[in-house]
Amino acid sequence: MSTPIEANVSPSVASARSAKSAKTVKSSKKTYLLFFSSWFFLIASGVLGTMLYTEHLKTQLGSQLASQTEAQLQTMQTQYQQQLDQLKASVTTDITTLQAKVDSFNELLAFTKDSANSKTDNSNQLYTQLAEVKKKLDELKQNLDVLK
Repeated sequence: MSTPIEANVSPSVASARSAKSAKTVKSSKKTYLLFFSSWFFLIASGVLGTMLYTEHLKTQLGSQLASQTEAQLQTMQTQYQQQLDQLKASVTTDITTLQAKVDSFNELLAFTKDSANSKTDNSNQLYTQLAEVKKKLDELKQNLDVLK
């Protein structure tokens, strides 16, 4: 009884087994092909989904940054406008104050000129002060023109 099992099997059974093993080889090849194609499909769909989601996030982030930037620019513009208005008001006040000083110096100069005698030379001092005040007034007017 040490004969192989195959020796006792008839040739028709052996051919049936070889046909059956050929079918299993074909079906196992189909199974592997189906398995690998499924994995390829899963990986490809994962990559495609990742790319689409990344593009969606880029678009969303871009729109958020644009809205934040617009809000910041609007805030900066209003602050700049407020500062500019304050500066204009300040320059206008300074010009008005200097104009009042110039007028008072003119009055004082006219009075001094009328009452000056040959012994006093106060009028020259007033003329230099008046010239300095006029220079300052002209500078402020130029600054105001630049702001406009």
